[in-house]
Amino acid sequence: MSSCIAESELIINDRGAVYHINCRPEEIATTIITVGDPGRVKEVSKYFDRIDFKNEHREFITHTGYIGKMQVSCISTGIGPDNIDIVLNELDALVNIDFETRMIKEQLTSLNIIRFGTSGSLQKEIEVDSFVASTHGLGLDNLMNFYRTQPNEADIQLIQAFNTHTQLNSGDISPYIHMASIQLLKHFTKNYHQGITITCPGFYAPQGRILRLGLAYPQLIDQLTNFSFGNHRISNFEMETSAIYGLGTALGHHCLSLNAIVANRISKTFSTNGVLAVENLIKQSLEILETQLNDN
Repeated sequence: MSSCIAESELIINDRGAVYHINCRPEEIATTIITVGDPGRVKEVSKYFDRIDFKNEHREFITHTGYIGKMQVSCISTGIGPDNIDIVLNELDALVNIDFETRMIKEQLTSLNIIRFGTSGSLQKEIEVDSFVASTHGLGLDNLMNFYRTQPNEADIQLIQAFNTHTQLNSGDISPYIHMASIQLLKHFTKNYHQGITITCPGFYAPQGRILRLGLAYPQLIDQLTNFSFGNHRISNFEMETSAIYGLGTALGHHCLSLNAIVANRISKTFSTNGVLAVENLIKQSLEILETQLNDN
């Protein structure tokens, strides 16, 4: 039997909303779109037929409304796995913890959590302005190493092959991997590349960029591009997916990361209109979600 969760562990503000994302349980849907950029929330919610709630605190902006019969929320996370730790845990708390008793509910709710993001390609043929649906999130960050998880055998074999190939685990990095929700991924095949998405804990050296400081892992880009295991290969990298997949899997939610490719690190190209690429990702992906999830 679960015990009451202390005020210091789950912070609820004076209007009954969870602290960081400033939402009450009735103010979020069970289908949730996450975006990194707070300014992108309105670019998603402009396609809602109506907006019922708008909440804001720090970089976390949330709009909840309807597309047809489907209730949907869009929330900005900011950048990085640390922010995902906040957002995923607080979204889960909103549906699976009773805010009056501070007890975990007996009947748990599974959310659909879909990321709309931007990313860099690690394969020459995955060109700028194309889309990637992530089959796995492979983390070079350290977030999920703070949680007790039970990876499945397929994930264990995949991460062992990755560690053998890169030897990153022999240094200061402890890579981990989690799968997307097959229930969601199966709808994103046409016009979406699929592959493993690497999540990095930073934008510069963790993604192989050099400005004034040298790299501890100068061969990292080539190692990522050249990795394969069975039918799996690394398609792209960014800064959120592994945390979403890791926490989502552990908490029992269905998660999927969809990314517009704005840079190709192999051909050294960058999108001439990244805003349009993201707009196209939003429109196409919302149409699929409405069609596939509306009646569920």
